[in-house]
Amino acid sequence: MRGPESEEGSSETSLAPVSNPEQYIKHPLQNRWALWYFKNDKSKSWTENLRLISKFDTVEDFWALYNHIQQPSKLAYGCDYCLFKDGIKPMWEDERNKLGGRWLMTLSKQQRHNDLDRFWMETLLCLIGESFDEASDDICGAVVNVRPKGDKISIWTVNCQNREAIMTIGQHYKERLNVPLKAGIGYQSHDDTSSKSGSTTKNMYTV
Repeated sequence: MRGPESEEGSSETSLAPVSNPEQYIKHPLQNRWALWYFKNDKSKSWTENLRLISKFDTVEDFWALYNHIQQPSKLAYGCDYCLFKDGIKPMWEDERNKLGGRWLMTLSKQQRHNDLDRFWMETLLCLIGESFDEASDDICGAVVNVRPKGDKISIWTVNCQNREAIMTIGQHYKERLNVPLKAGIGYQSHDDTSSKSGSTTKNMYTV
């Protein structure tokens, strides 16, 4: 009698996980994303300094990656994180970026300790969660630049002429980060940014 009983018991045990498949099924994202890291090493070229960390396409894999890497506030000056849709490189010259631009938010030195990490996490969640409705199709990626004068976070879009999508993204983004109404954020075309020094780039749109 012991044989059949133990067999029955073991078969029940092996079937048990199936009764709660939710535990084992990952939640797919609408897009596959790639996280890049830029380290400012003066002895290397810009492209040599840019390194792909990982790609992911599920909620669980995103959090596994996010919890494994350093927060932006812990990075050295001159370093960047870039999160872009798979197939788009985090550079102006990429086919999907060259006609586009970015919503740019510049943080004060104080905000590095108070807001930078939270803002970056919210930015990532906006992207992978497709938080901008149809305008999410216009999203290419996002970048955080850690700099001595003040850190920057930007969301890159595919075409700087798509005013409706750009304004939707800017307004949603500002609300999501809970940026004060009087503190505007501006949108700049990559063409303007690449041909002028950053301080003289004019905003095409503001919210």
